[in-house]
Amino acid sequence: MKRIIVIAIALLSACLSSAQAQVTVMNSRQLSVVDTNFAWSSQSKNSAESMPCGGGDIGLNVWVEKGDLLFYISRSGAFDENNTLLKQGRVRLKLSPNPFDPDAEFKQELVLKEGYVRITGKKGNLTTIVKVWVDVFKPIVHLDIKSNQKTMAETGYETWRFEDRITKGKENNQNSYKWAPRGELKTFKDSIAFQQNEVVFFHQNKAQSVFEVTVKQQGLESLTAQLFNPLKDLVFGGSMKGNGMKNAGNYAGVYQGTAYKGWKLKSSQALKSIDIAITLHTARTAFLNQWDADLKKTASGANPAKDFRAATNWWKAYWDRSFIKISSPAEPLATEAARNYTLFRYMLGCNAYGTYPTKFNGGLFTYDPILVDTTLKFSPDFRNWGGGTHTAQNQRLVYWPMLKTGDADLMKPQFDFYKNLVGNAALRSEFYWGHKGASFTEQIENFGLPNPAEYGWKRPGDYDKGMEYNAWLEYEWDTVLEFCMMILETESYAGKNIKEYLPLIESSLTFFDAHYTYLAKQRGSKALDGNGHLVLFPGSAAETYKMTYNATSTIAALKTVLKRALEVPGISVQQQATWKLMLTRIPPITFREIDGHMTIAPAKVWERINNTESPQLYPVFPWGIYGIGRPGLDTAINTFKYDPDVLKFRSHVGWKQDNIFAARLGLTKEAAELTLLKLKDSGRRFPAFWGPGFDWVPDHNHGGSGMIGMQEMLLQTHENKIYLFPAWPKEWDVHFKLHAPQQTIIEAVLKNGKVASLKISPESRRKDVVILLK
Repeated sequence: MKRIIVIAIALLSACLSSAQAQVTVMNSRQLSVVDTNFAWSSQSKNSAESMPCGGGDIGLNVWVEKGDLLFYISRSGAFDENNTLLKQGRVRLKLSPNPFDPDAEFKQELVLKEGYVRITGKKGNLTTIVKVWVDVFKPIVHLDIKSNQKTMAETGYETWRFEDRITKGKENNQNSYKWAPRGELKTFKDSIAFQQNEVVFFHQNKAQSVFEVTVKQQGLESLTAQLFNPLKDLVFGGSMKGNGMKNAGNYAGVYQGTAYKGWKLKSSQALKSIDIAITLHTARTAFLNQWDADLKKTASGANPAKDFRAATNWWKAYWDRSFIKISSPAEPLATEAARNYTLFRYMLGCNAYGTYPTKFNGGLFTYDPILVDTTLKFSPDFRNWGGGTHTAQNQRLVYWPMLKTGDADLMKPQFDFYKNLVGNAALRSEFYWGHKGASFTEQIENFGLPNPAEYGWKRPGDYDKGMEYNAWLEYEWDTVLEFCMMILETESYAGKNIKEYLPLIESSLTFFDAHYTYLAKQRGSKALDGNGHLVLFPGSAAETYKMTYNATSTIAALKTVLKRALEVPGISVQQQATWKLMLTRIPPITFREIDGHMTIAPAKVWERINNTESPQLYPVFPWGIYGIGRPGLDTAINTFKYDPDVLKFRSHVGWKQDNIFAARLGLTKEAAELTLLKLKDSGRRFPAFWGPGFDWVPDHNHGGSGMIGMQEMLLQTHENKIYLFPAWPKEWDVHFKLHAPQQTIIEAVLKNGKVASLKISPESRRKDVVILLK
């Protein structure tokens, strides 16, 4: 398929080639990737060649196949009884006369600057433009069809959930049961019907769900009434209608091996302008009439012209907030990487206001699984590693880059995920162990309990009921501290008031102090070691080093979060005293010598290696204890260069963080090589649809870690210092705008190895800038 780039600005001087025009600095401003539409000049073979589109909390996969325009609709928070993140359905548009006939001139563009997809078809004297856009502020998908000839339209709402669907084997990886279903599992059918001249569709969760199964499995039935249950009474769906369109009956078919049924609307007369709207609504209510009334209210409040302006203005502001544009004739992959960084950031922006965070394993943009793996002959609802199950080590990589892009508002869904669950997590600790503090496990359900498959159905009778019986996940509960740190950082980066999240931070920290003194007193009479420190045993350094004694990743997390939490204004004297005391009880990081080089050890002692992460470098990222401008940089570099496990595990795939480690350590060559591997074209038609890696397509923790690496190559901070270009090849011309602590914004242009422009807001921070070009 031929891919073309359509330049959406006036041509520059005729003496410049188009490639030169894209990198020319004019008044310290380069042509942004955002000013360039990402475009295709031919139709797609299938949904794997789809293009993302979205806004608010809605994601679409848009493609044109055999003359039909199709798109999947996904929305944040649409969890069924089994905790599968269900798609809302698929829409098919047919036009007559058809501007998308095989012999027609065709163009499909992602208009990045304004956040929508535009599809143009020309055939003879016929020219038709279809805009597919999503209202950022209302859950409405719009099809805006304009033609120079009167056109008839047929639009179909299609679903594979027209009947109950039994899920077997690996298909249950889409839900919370995974490999351990309890009897026969079904994805229950939706309700779909014509109501006058519109199609209404919805899924209403049944009274019993995986929540009740999990509560019973984990012995918490006596607490059921106190536990937060987001699946209860959940109803989600929507309606589809178009101006001048009427009910045209049903149809059926098979797409990518999955049977479906369609509900069709058809134009009552040919028109030059046709508007079709799919309005969505999600609510927790036992009353369908209330859900339906609220749906109609949302639909009636639409003003397409006004709403389109508001949505496109939101996207313009989003792109103005932050960007990275690279030009490197000597290394064209660097330009490609910057483009893909931008395309992935677009995907993140589509869930700005979701009720739930962007999932690491596909976000809102999964498609037919058979096109990812031919053995997976499942419905479009499938994604590996679950829908309502959140794996914290993966999720964090989706959200860390939003600090430097200035997108603190987009982090709220992830922060609220934990805030809403802190009550359930604290109840677990009190029930199982009789102490305070929120116990957040690594694979956690959207109701705050461990995933039931990972918790384990076949457990020794006397095994601790609060623990996951799982070789990968046992004793791993420190990742929540990364989200606590993100919350704390939004205060400095964006001036956010984080008061509502302080109970989450307090409870998360309390757990470690309370639980490890509890465990110590189960073993003997002393709660602390001989130096007055907590004994962090048993522990886990990520999923890799198991049964650890004083895991470095946990120590680094506790030290860093405690120190940062103590800086929050308005903390009570009592809370300060508690945290200061706890800080004195955190043990030191352990070091080891490898071939004459002092390195950071993953822990003081460990029992076995179970995965391929490098938590001995977590003090570098995310915790920033070691790095540029800090003591011990040589020790951290030694760890990167000489630790045999770090070397063996090194990769750019999926959630691997080696590019970030290299950038944080100022290792320009390694950071550049690994980040280019991260952000190179995915091999799919849409270049930011990476994966599956260790997870699924599109792999969002792959994209997130790529973004972090590129940001860290350009900008790092420590205390009051701002380090520019700490791991940046000076041969790569770049224009970037990124955010830093103390509500600082940096915009810089590097041209021919020299800083051509540097804007800093507030200007008072200029004195803190250190340029580290090598």
